[in-house]
Amino acid sequence: MLASQTLGGPSRCGRVLGPPLDKIIKNAAWRKHTHLVSSCKSALDKLETLSDTGLSDPTSPLLGISSSDANFVLNPILLALETNYVKVAEPALECTFKLFSLGVARGEIHGNVSNLILYKIVEAVCKVGGIGEESLELAVLRVLLSAIRCPCVLIRGDCLLNVVRTCYNVYLRGLNGTNQICAKSVLAQIMLIVFTRAEEDSIDVSIKTVSVSELLEFSDKNLNEGSSIYHCQNFVSEVISASEGVPDLKLSQPSKDQELQNVDLKTSKWEEEEIGELEAKEGGVESGSGGVSKIREDGFLVFKNLCKLSMKFSSQENDDQILLRGKTLSLELLKAVMDNGGSIWRSNVRQYLCLSLLKNSALSVMSIFQLQSSIFMSLLTKYRTGLKDEIGIFFPMLILRVLENVLQPSFVQKMTVLNLLEKIAADSQIIIDIFVNYDCDVDSPNIFERIVNGLLKTAIGPPPASTTTLSAVQDITFRHESVNCLVSIIKSMGAWMDQKLTIGDSDLRKSFKSDTAAEGHSTLTAEDGTVSDCELQPEMNSELSNAATLEQRRAYKIELQMNKYDFIRNNRGIDDGKDLPEEYLGALYDQIVNNEIKMNADSSVPQSMQANSLNKLLGLDGILNLVTWKQTEEKALGANGLLIRQIQEQFKAKSGKSESVYHSVSDVAILRFMVEVCWGPMLAAYSVTLDQSDDRIATTQCLQGFRHAVHVTAVMGMQTQRDAFVTSTAKFTFLHCAADMKQKNVDAVKAIISIAIEDGNHLQESWEHILTCLSRIEHLQLLGEGSSTETSILSVPNTETDEKVPKPSGIQSLKKKGSLQNPAVMAVVRGGSYDSAAVGANSSGLVTPEQINQFIANLNLLEQIGSSELNHVFVHSQRLNSEAIVAFVKALCKVSIAELQSPTDPRVFSLTKLVEIAHYNMNRIRLVWFRIWNVLSDFFVSVGLSENLSVAIFVMDSLRQLAMKFLEREELANYNFQNEFLRPFVIVMQKSNSIEIRELIVRYVSQMVLSRVSNVKSGWKSVFMVFTAAAVDERKNIVLLAFGTMEKIVREYFPHISETDASTFSDCVRCLIKFTNSKFDSDISLNAIGFLRFCAIKLAEGGLVCADKSPDDKNDRDLQSFADSDDHASYWVPLLAGLSELTSDSKLAIRKSSTEVLFNVLKDHGHLFSRAFWIGVFSSVVLPLFNGASPVKQDSPTSKSPRPDGSTWDPEISAAAAQSLVDLVIRFFNVLRPQLPNVVSILAGYLKSTKQGPASTGVSATYRLTGELGSRFSKDEWQEILLAIKEAATSTLPGFMKILRSMDDIKVPENSRSSTNTETSSDHGLTKDDLEEDNLQTSAYVVSKMKSFIAVQLLIMQVITDIYKANLQFLVASNINIIVEIFSSITSHAQQLNSETVLQKKIKKVCSILETSEPPMVHFENEAYQNYLNFLQDLIKNNSSAPKEMNLRSLVAVCEKILLMYLSCTDYNYARQQKPVEIPVTHWILPLGIAKKEKMAARTPLLVSALKALSCLEKDSCRKYIADIFHLLVDLVRSDHSSNEVQHALSDIFQACVGPIIMP
Repeated sequence: MLASQTLGGPSRCGRVLGPPLDKIIKNAAWRKHTHLVSSCKSALDKLETLSDTGLSDPTSPLLGISSSDANFVLNPILLALETNYVKVAEPALECTFKLFSLGVARGEIHGNVSNLILYKIVEAVCKVGGIGEESLELAVLRVLLSAIRCPCVLIRGDCLLNVVRTCYNVYLRGLNGTNQICAKSVLAQIMLIVFTRAEEDSIDVSIKTVSVSELLEFSDKNLNEGSSIYHCQNFVSEVISASEGVPDLKLSQPSKDQELQNVDLKTSKWEEEEIGELEAKEGGVESGSGGVSKIREDGFLVFKNLCKLSMKFSSQENDDQILLRGKTLSLELLKAVMDNGGSIWRSNVRQYLCLSLLKNSALSVMSIFQLQSSIFMSLLTKYRTGLKDEIGIFFPMLILRVLENVLQPSFVQKMTVLNLLEKIAADSQIIIDIFVNYDCDVDSPNIFERIVNGLLKTAIGPPPASTTTLSAVQDITFRHESVNCLVSIIKSMGAWMDQKLTIGDSDLRKSFKSDTAAEGHSTLTAEDGTVSDCELQPEMNSELSNAATLEQRRAYKIELQMNKYDFIRNNRGIDDGKDLPEEYLGALYDQIVNNEIKMNADSSVPQSMQANSLNKLLGLDGILNLVTWKQTEEKALGANGLLIRQIQEQFKAKSGKSESVYHSVSDVAILRFMVEVCWGPMLAAYSVTLDQSDDRIATTQCLQGFRHAVHVTAVMGMQTQRDAFVTSTAKFTFLHCAADMKQKNVDAVKAIISIAIEDGNHLQESWEHILTCLSRIEHLQLLGEGSSTETSILSVPNTETDEKVPKPSGIQSLKKKGSLQNPAVMAVVRGGSYDSAAVGANSSGLVTPEQINQFIANLNLLEQIGSSELNHVFVHSQRLNSEAIVAFVKALCKVSIAELQSPTDPRVFSLTKLVEIAHYNMNRIRLVWFRIWNVLSDFFVSVGLSENLSVAIFVMDSLRQLAMKFLEREELANYNFQNEFLRPFVIVMQKSNSIEIRELIVRYVSQMVLSRVSNVKSGWKSVFMVFTAAAVDERKNIVLLAFGTMEKIVREYFPHISETDASTFSDCVRCLIKFTNSKFDSDISLNAIGFLRFCAIKLAEGGLVCADKSPDDKNDRDLQSFADSDDHASYWVPLLAGLSELTSDSKLAIRKSSTEVLFNVLKDHGHLFSRAFWIGVFSSVVLPLFNGASPVKQDSPTSKSPRPDGSTWDPEISAAAAQSLVDLVIRFFNVLRPQLPNVVSILAGYLKSTKQGPASTGVSATYRLTGELGSRFSKDEWQEILLAIKEAATSTLPGFMKILRSMDDIKVPENSRSSTNTETSSDHGLTKDDLEEDNLQTSAYVVSKMKSFIAVQLLIMQVITDIYKANLQFLVASNINIIVEIFSSITSHAQQLNSETVLQKKIKKVCSILETSEPPMVHFENEAYQNYLNFLQDLIKNNSSAPKEMNLRSLVAVCEKILLMYLSCTDYNYARQQKPVEIPVTHWILPLGIAKKEKMAARTPLLVSALKALSCLEKDSCRKYIADIFHLLVDLVRSDHSSNEVQHALSDIFQACVGPIIMP
């Protein structure tokens, strides 16, 4: 034991070499191995003398000893290996393993370097592996693996290839399965070490251990002998772990700039002609890459030779299984390289691996195809950026060729393709890149489109009546897997889209509003398109194309499918609106077609044939016709030689061209074009599978596909495609035909709910389909519970009863209650089309018991969907964005209307959900809520006007609940949401024909306002509009109910009205005015007017003063313009205008009360009004009252009221209004002084009246006005007043005379009893029969007018006399002259009237017939002259400012007229006497008649007054004017008089005037 420990000496090499050398000596045959034994002993002796030196010889192959000593001690090991003797070779192999695993051996092992001993040892080890000894195979593998793994040794060039070849041989010719598996594992581990070092360009790298089980994925599973895999895994792991952690210095890294030596590999027999050509064209990696390190050079060398090995014996006629296994192993190793390799292999992949794949594609071995597919997947995943052209060739050849073979495919081969496509589909970026670089590239095949169409064909299956090699199970498997691939594709598209949007894409909704993308863009001028600004992956040697460029490329590629005529037509107008020459476009088309890449017919898309009869399902004929069919004649496996040669030519052609630009995009807009390609096939595949299959896994996959498709199309804003997928999913719920439902249909319902929750923000119009499904689910659940939707639509459950009596379960309840005979249930069982508004409504016929039983059974399926799932959709609406919630509400309104209009079973499910939705979303921002409510408002109005009273009541109650909830929120200033919210109440109140609904609305609004009065702001407008409509309602109880609420509002909550805004107060006033028109109760009308006055008091208490805004206010501003500029005035204006409007009401009580209140408000609160506001009040409120109430124009028996409504002011109201007007002027004269002309004009209008009542009112008002303000009037103001009175006195005469002239055409018959003395004849003999009816009416009218005229003239004379007497000191000469003119005018009128003797006689006879008193014409004349005479006497006596001479002349003239009037009564012919005759005439003086005497008696007082006035003249005045009247005085002396006063007066005048003149 002690000797063995010291065997080999103290050096490290001695400890490693000593024991194996000793064992070799013991195991060697002395005669046969004499030289070996002696060499071993010499080496042991040498080792005893050696010790580890501090300095290491860099040229030495062993650590710690010199190069010569190393060669000496290693020589016995080499000799032992070369003996091929097992017992000697085993310790030699063990020694070699330790040299490498312990890091004793060092240096570069290469055939052309100085370190030859290690090279020979490795070569000897490789030869030992070929001797066929089972016991040595594992030892050889262990040594070779440890040598490769050793970080102190670098095996290069042909030595490395020899190591690989040895492992190959052990694998191919191994004596047992375990050794073969170990050889395969070691070879894979060697490849991993070599290529990992090449990747890192370093020897010292971390190496992972291969998985033996994964190496058996495609082949050699039959080699596994029980625990072989476990044993092999441990074997590899032990070797790898033995080399880990070598403490000594690792081999120095070879410099990249070292001069590399060419390796002359003697493997020309493995090389193919094609590789040589490629190397000649591209220069080769080794010869053309001077900067490549030795490590990478060796890696490239191994990779190239693996590719050569994979192409060895590629002929299909060679059946050598050993060579086939070698090919398979090569491909497996290449797969391992590609799975773990990096970008450094890109050029080698293009040179060698692609050709290998091409060569092996001709084989029909399934393992080869599977490996090729796996390698192609690695190429696609890692190297697609540099292999664009190659992938474009291999994809159709390897994948699409198999995928599109529907009739006679190999099951395993196609399953391999489908699995590969599923892996490809799982990587979203690969899917996007395939579409961008091939479908959008003119020079590339439409790979993505062909994938989708191929999957569709597989999902549909072989066409009917076709011959296929597939079994039914295989066909179903293909169908399900293809559907799974399509689902994976759309899922990856959605995941990629979500990722990009999350990264920070802009909002898509603004970018994709249109349903389809624009086409017809200009074509690309550059082959590679437009280069983008950034790259998606740093390692890509490609450019990023933007969405616009891709769209152009896609559109250009589509154009290539046109004929020449279509191409020319499609490019019209592209030259700034002009057409390019047709010759140029034609030549361009020909050039494009001729240069197009044309694939072999065997690899092209199959041609079309008649579609499957089942394609009619769901209207998919058009979609399925996109997929064309062709009976393929190619074999199931392998590619034919012609195709391979063509592809080889393409390789050769492309190898001389520049590398194609590989594009990658990050703009999600590309998905729009992808969806346009794939949505039709996907829709068809999912729909056909769902319809034909009941397999839960398959149907679940289809529904997942629908969900992902909806997600992508919805987010991208592709309305047509989105609606197609949503509609199809909704149709597959079979809720419209519940008797035929299955589990897959229930799953479709769940999918619909998931879509609603996950993609609700983008569904838009598709919400209608989803909500329709939810409605139908609830309907079926309701029927399952045995409820009758029609009879219980508004039933309120009894809580106590419901708690005490348990509800029966659904099916039992359905049977127990006899609901199966319910028409609604029968209609549902019969079913109907999906689009029918009411399921089964249009169907007819009996329902069989089988259908009923099936329907009941299907109701159990719906129990999987609880009410919580349905409610979750509606609760989730709170999370929808602004656009989505509006679309959601619109759709729900449509569904609700459809429910309510159902002819068989109207329901309120959606209606109740609308209320819930509004409640859930009430906290949204105001603008969004306003948009929501616009939709809901129209809905509530539409349903509220429904003829179904129960529905209308229910919706009004729902609206009330929402309103109560909404009114809990305080409204911000300047917002109008409350008004909009309550507007449906207003519209329904105005338009509803239902008494119950109108009363309900009034009650609801009253309740809401009174309970939420503090929060009501803009809502007051709608509230008052509701009550306004109620005020004119035909039902008394509605009017009383509304007025009661108005009374409470005005009395108790008036500040809430006035503090809102002026428009609210205006609405309140208008509402109260409407109540004044109530036809049911006068108390309501009067109380409403009283409330208007109450409102005025409240306004005054609130201090709403109408102040002047600026000193520049114009006097002609109307009230409304002032209200617009003054906030406070805007409150007073509607109140005053409303009262003014009521003064013309048709009811007397309303007119009277409103007039009184109006003027009381003006008098009580006029001090709050500014001058400008008063101007507006007068122009807009006060003056219009009198313009309509003036009676001056009522001049004929048939005259009508000047008011539009025909109402007239009662004399009492008119008088009160005039007096109130004067009171206003008197009270606010300083402010209203500018309005004096208008007031005078109004009073003059009264004076102009032909009726005594208005004239009396005018006289009284005028007298009061002048009496109170006379001292404050200016002379101009007096002038204006007196001129107005003068006009009033004179203006009526023409009209009056016109009336009198109407008597000229009326003939009044004479008295039947003639008398010779006409003076004494009586008229009592005439009767009414003596006059025609029309003449009688006219005569009566003339008499009435004559009396009125006389009375008015007397009143005017009276008021002017009183005004003169009361204001004499304030009048100037010009004013006096007007008064004189007034007296003169009236007296002239009186004289003119009495001069109409014929008219007087007619009037006398008419009055006799009518039995009425005669007009006091004589009295009128007497009074007129008497007042005139008195005025002149007073004027001469008291007014010194007036010209006395003029007044005396006027006095004498008046007296002269009076004398003449009297004398005309004494002598019949006096009036005709023009002048005294010179020759006296003798005649009889007859006594006066009775009429004459009566006239004389009437004129006597006037005559006495005139004589007294003359007698009072001064002497000079008498002397001056006595001559003019002396002859009249003489005639008076000659006449008889009925009174002695005349004689006394004559005596006085002669004594006072005539006497002094005669007797001075």
